[in-house]
Amino acid sequence: MNVRLSDFLLFLYRRSPARMMAVACVSVLSGICSAGVLALINRALQGTRDDAWYLGIGFAVCVLGKLLSRAYSQMMLARMSQDTTYDFTLGLCGKIVAAPFRQTETQGPARIMTVLNDDIGALGWSIQSLPQLMTNIAIVIVCGGYLAWLSWPAFLSLVGVTVLGASGYQWFHMRTFSDMRASREARTHLYGHFRSLTDGLKELLMHPERRQEFLDHEVRGAAELYRRTNIEAAKQHAVKESWSHVAFYFMIGSIIFVFPSLFALSPESLIGYTVVLLYMMSPIWGIVGALPPLERGLLAYDHILKLERALDGASSDGGSAPVSGRRSAATIVLDQVMFTYSDPEKMVEPFSLGPIDLTIRPGELVFIVGGNGSGKSTFVKMLAGLYVPHHGDIYVSGTIIAQGNREWYRTHYSVVFSDFYLFQKLLGIEGGAVDSLAQEQLACLQLDHKVVVKDRQYSTIDLSQGQRKRLALVTAYLEDRPIYIFDEWAADQDPQYKEIFYRKLLPDLRARGKSVIVITHDDRYFDLGDRVVKLDEGKIVESWSPKRGAAKI
Repeated sequence: MNVRLSDFLLFLYRRSPARMMAVACVSVLSGICSAGVLALINRALQGTRDDAWYLGIGFAVCVLGKLLSRAYSQMMLARMSQDTTYDFTLGLCGKIVAAPFRQTETQGPARIMTVLNDDIGALGWSIQSLPQLMTNIAIVIVCGGYLAWLSWPAFLSLVGVTVLGASGYQWFHMRTFSDMRASREARTHLYGHFRSLTDGLKELLMHPERRQEFLDHEVRGAAELYRRTNIEAAKQHAVKESWSHVAFYFMIGSIIFVFPSLFALSPESLIGYTVVLLYMMSPIWGIVGALPPLERGLLAYDHILKLERALDGASSDGGSAPVSGRRSAATIVLDQVMFTYSDPEKMVEPFSLGPIDLTIRPGELVFIVGGNGSGKSTFVKMLAGLYVPHHGDIYVSGTIIAQGNREWYRTHYSVVFSDFYLFQKLLGIEGGAVDSLAQEQLACLQLDHKVVVKDRQYSTIDLSQGQRKRLALVTAYLEDRPIYIFDEWAADQDPQYKEIFYRKLLPDLRARGKSVIVITHDDRYFDLGDRVVKLDEGKIVESWSPKRGAAKI
């Protein structure tokens, strides 16, 4: 583990120094009150009736102090826990949308979801376990001081036995933590299969052999690994707890049977040692019981920091703050741009897009064609500013695109990706006429009988894939950006909607001065375009004007 307990506590202290100090002081006060209860009980049993009244008042004060201080510390840490969860959730979401797309894409959705779903919750739960842990530690320390007051030699011997027991506990603890880490990684792997289950459900239902192998080997294997690592972690924790019990009773046995022959202990001191240790049993088990959630919290904090470092370590895209203002028509120039996928860990041959030289002018309709694996989707992501070119430059009307203005550059584009996501609300699209404009587009695409727009929100997105794509087209149309990219939009549309798309919507966008880039295989509509650009193995191999004929590159 890279994160230590001291790092975790320092993080909490820096978040709220006053609150952490208050919680620590109140927790210690609770421990002192608990030890005071024990001392008063011993005094009452050994004293006379003359001071019973005062001892009773002291007993009541200590009990009340213990209860109030414990409740206060728990409420303070519960608030800190929720504040920390809230801040980490918003902070990580902000970092995800601020980091370069390729960097977030490399982390993978399963790992990110594990951090957001599990790790942040585990971190919050571990924070709430701190008050009880600090209170129990305070009780053990105060009781230890009382034992030292009874007999220093006996106390030092007891410390030696305790160190021996703690060393064994630490050894078991490291094995337990290793199993917990393996369990978390197995859970991430299982999350990936859960996503495959939901995203690929249609394919699984259509192919019995694929479905059976997926359930029997992929899901079962991941679930079995998660179960096995969890059982192993629980086993190690049980052994660790058993060791702590053995160590504790070994201390009791040493005091009763060994210490009298080694030290000159009075019967009262011997009884005091035994009673105090028995009283300490509950807080010691409380400390042991608080360690698993604290360990899970440390592991979660470690993974949260790793994800934050991975996102922070990448070059910024120029900030995630929204850029206001309408973008004007622009000429886009790609000058010898290249992008390369490379993942040595997966032992995959790198794929390079480029070098590409291309100019896209306002009011121009460009079709991009090419076979599977030719680089069309990579081209779309690089053109739209999601991928940063490894070589070459992109210009917008003469302005070079760099780290500081890449966010601004992306605001020139409205894109319907082939693997688009449809938000039910028209987020980021303002204006009093949005609902009416959206309704017009729904009527044009023959969706007005299924969907209505009210307060910038679609009444439903529970539609077929083709209908959802039409809704995505409506959303893009309402964004009113200078450049439009449609990645295989018409691939699964009925002929009548292809006609509307190619012969009505695209010419309308071009007539309004928009640059339109369409990734398509529908060669029957190429005559509508100004240019057709063919990609193969990441390079432009051919470009032509349907009106003038082909020109080899």
